[in-house]
Amino acid sequence: MNFILWILLGSTLGLLFSFYQANVVMKADEGEEKVKNISFKIRKGANAYLKRQYKGVAIFFVLMFIIFLIMSFFGYISIFVPFSFVIGGFLSGLTGFIGMKVATNANSRTTTAAKKSLNGALKISFKSGSIIGIVVVSLGLLYIALGYLFLDWYYSDLQEVERLLQVTTNILTFGIGASSMALFARVGGGIFTKAADVGADLVGKVEVGIPEDDPRNPAVIADNVGDNVGDVAGMGADLYESYVGSLISSCALAVAAGLSTEGVFVPLLVATLGVVASIFSSFFVEAKEDASQKNLLNALRRGTYISSIIVAVGSFFIVKYLLGAENLGVYFSILSGLIAGILIGFFTEYYTSDNYKPTKNLADMSKTGPATIIIGGLSLGMSSTAIPVVIVAISVLISFNLSGGSNDFNLGLYGIAISAVGMLSTLGITLATDAYGPIADNAGGIAEMADLDPEVRKRTDALDSLGNTTAATGKGFAIGSAALTALAFIAAYKDSIENLVKSGEYSFEFNLSILNPQVLIGLFIGGMVTFLFSAKTMDAVGRAASKIVVEVRRQFKEIPGLMEGKGEPDYESCVDICTKSAQQELITIAIIAIATPVIVGLILGPNGVAGLLAGSTVTGFAMAIMMSNSGGAWDNAKKYIESGVLGGKGSDCHKAAVVGDTVGDPFKDTTGPSINILIKLMSMVSIVFGALILAFGIL
Repeated sequence: MNFILWILLGSTLGLLFSFYQANVVMKADEGEEKVKNISFKIRKGANAYLKRQYKGVAIFFVLMFIIFLIMSFFGYISIFVPFSFVIGGFLSGLTGFIGMKVATNANSRTTTAAKKSLNGALKISFKSGSIIGIVVVSLGLLYIALGYLFLDWYYSDLQEVERLLQVTTNILTFGIGASSMALFARVGGGIFTKAADVGADLVGKVEVGIPEDDPRNPAVIADNVGDNVGDVAGMGADLYESYVGSLISSCALAVAAGLSTEGVFVPLLVATLGVVASIFSSFFVEAKEDASQKNLLNALRRGTYISSIIVAVGSFFIVKYLLGAENLGVYFSILSGLIAGILIGFFTEYYTSDNYKPTKNLADMSKTGPATIIIGGLSLGMSSTAIPVVIVAISVLISFNLSGGSNDFNLGLYGIAISAVGMLSTLGITLATDAYGPIADNAGGIAEMADLDPEVRKRTDALDSLGNTTAATGKGFAIGSAALTALAFIAAYKDSIENLVKSGEYSFEFNLSILNPQVLIGLFIGGMVTFLFSAKTMDAVGRAASKIVVEVRRQFKEIPGLMEGKGEPDYESCVDICTKSAQQELITIAIIAIATPVIVGLILGPNGVAGLLAGSTVTGFAMAIMMSNSGGAWDNAKKYIESGVLGGKGSDCHKAAVVGDTVGDPFKDTTGPSINILIKLMSMVSIVFGALILAFGIL
């Protein structure tokens, strides 16, 4: 029980730290009236979007709560599932809401700080990012710790082994609410932000020839709102779900591996150490006034590396104390996940940053027009999948064998699960380096719209450019952790089905041979679902962006003096179009993610579902990397040209690069990141509906 107290203390410390940082940020100068007014418009639009989204999501959660309640009444799931579903979804949504609130209050303050110094702007934007990162991990830990305490009390009459099994089995279902909310937040926010971004770029930059963030562009406020609802609120909910998922899957697999209570607490204590390490390391992020992009990147890396070293050293003592020297291999599983995350982040940066050859070569392709730069971006993304896949494969192999998988298969699966915990243990600081980017981007937009000194925009552009690199790195990190977490969920799914069979209510035996037709069909369907889901999300952005293009063209045509800067654009109409479109498109996408594993299970049984999860994980991992890296490279190729090479802004090369960036927008900010959630959500749905599949599966 003392372990739980340490976990509660760590999560509470994280929340108190976030509250303290929020006070520091809010006390910073918001700037002149024009800056405040623009920031207010962005904040108003973000609030309106989230309000509408949460209303729609509430209806879905009420319906699912009723379904789960009926299932629990008939004994197919625990009575705790409906309530944990709602609580998990609420907390996931809360992380996104807090993130949006912090970001929309920090953007103007970052702009104002940039009037004085680059380091001042970095500190405000990074402090804001650290609030978001620490809140995500602290709320996730607090949720699991309180859930454990309650369930341990509820099942206190049972023997220790049976009690622990019941506790961890119920904890395993905690993730479905978070996964469902993450899907709505990530996909909905992604559709909003990229519809606005694509619409603003196609008419503003390409057709009319005005700069980015020009106040004459009617979609410019919607574009800035999108940075918050997609890249902050969406990313926060997404990584909250990954974080909780990695912890609950490793807790459940600890029992199957025979590691008892100590094995359950190892991942939770490692995560607690990660919270403390992230808080400590955040104080080391600062830069000098004349800092180059390399210096700024090193400033952010310093925080990540310090946090990683603390976790790497501290985890050794946690594992040795709880599991003993005979299970020290579990420590190396944690270490392999931690190193794998750093390596995936580095190679993502290599393929997407304009400091390296791949993106510079992509920019050169703009000389021959949009077609070649699009072909080059797709090729770059496909090539970039090789190294992360190999890294994850090696990490899985090391984790499985060093944790004792060669002697005990379940122990090896626990090793894989806890390697995902290792990768996500520094999420507090990693998410901070990601979330600060949209804040800096908004700050630059405000500087442009408020017509501030060019030096202010130069400073915010330096932070924004770095933010593109850290965002791409963050997405690579999120995808890698999603792959490991999905693998752990597949193992947890198999374990949960076997536990149901052991209870004596059902009769079933797994046959996971690839020659089993049920598994083979499941593999094909799983592979297909990734492509269908990707098509639907891309199509949703395309339709929403088309509406924005039509609206922006209309305003330039019908509002007198708009192009000359004398007329006032109707910003709210574009925000409203993006908001409505994002919500309308979500229904079909959500049905694909939630209904597919249930339908496959009822037709093909548990074997078919196992194939489905394997197929979607393999194709989803590769597809997510490809899309995120292609999009990141197109974006940075455009910015590389804008820096003055190949003719700079307004040149034919730049126009070609803008088209490539426009194609890449939904790749990197809508579809790619959303696939992470798809592969984990389908696993969670499979676990929760396991008894129903066993009872009514045709095959």
